[in-house]
Amino acid sequence: MAYDEDLADRIRLIAAAEGAPLAEKRMFGGLGFLVGGNLAIAASGQGGVLVRVDPMESDDLVRTTTATVAVMRGRELRGWLRVASAGLDEDEQLAPWVRRGVAFAASLPAKQP
Repeated sequence: MAYDEDLADRIRLIAAAEGAPLAEKRMFGGLGFLVGGNLAIAASGQGGVLVRVDPMESDDLVRTTTATVAVMRGRELRGWLRVASAGLDEDEQLAPWVRRGVAFAASLPAKQP
């Protein structure tokens, strides 16, 4: 499945409105948005978004939102959440995830190019 280009456009517009300096990179079958070389959020090739969050907040976010822990190669990844497209129909639903992912990625040391 290819990533949702409309969702990617919405992520791009929300991030730009927040003044977030994002780079884009195709990865994991989707389109990733990076801050300082760190993945913040991606329009996932599996649908919806993959969001990087503080690992200490993962369990609470899974309990209180529609997000689920991301699983890669059969392993749960703390600090990586999936949010299904159905929970992102409106920009008001998507924007908090974009802000959360961008803020966490910006808090990490920048990666060397």
